[in-house]
Amino acid sequence: MGDADVPRAKAAESSRTHLRSITGGRQDAPGSASPTAFPPGGGSVGGRAARPELSLPARTSSGRPARHWVMNELAADGVYGLANQIIELLTGELVANSALHGPADGTIRVTAWRTGAIVRVAVRDESPAEPVVRHPEVTAASGRGLLLVATLSTDWGIERHGADGKTVWFSVDLDRH
Repeated sequence: MGDADVPRAKAAESSRTHLRSITGGRQDAPGSASPTAFPPGGGSVGGRAARPELSLPARTSSGRPARHWVMNELAADGVYGLANQIIELLTGELVANSALHGPADGTIRVTAWRTGAIVRVAVRDESPAEPVVRHPEVTAASGRGLLLVATLSTDWGIERHGADGKTVWFSVDLDRH
């Protein structure tokens, strides 16, 4: 944790998501605080290599560490510039939706990977409720998250897991940015 991450007040400390409560990340990340891959030790899932996964508590404060983790994962794969900023924004929107609309005591799982020029980010939560793209009034304070995802991503979708929740994902074509 750097100096900028030191809580400034007791109240701020209680509402923060501390990095030690987060699991996931590249095992080879330099300077990382002993990240672990999910499943532990790597391995494979369904015959393919397991992707690193970040696991966070379902809190609105989880957006920031999720965005930073995704950006670190993708920077290691050479993703920078405008595409990096779009991916960061959309990741924050999906994590915020999971925190707001999923179970309060649930877990949010984030994966991010690059295949050629395509970057994909997936956010899984434990709520089976399907997200809805809204078209809020100009003066509305919220409700634009999935609209941003639908507008700025190359593609997006939902994978349903029945009573176990859902995964909302988006992809960004780096050749377009």
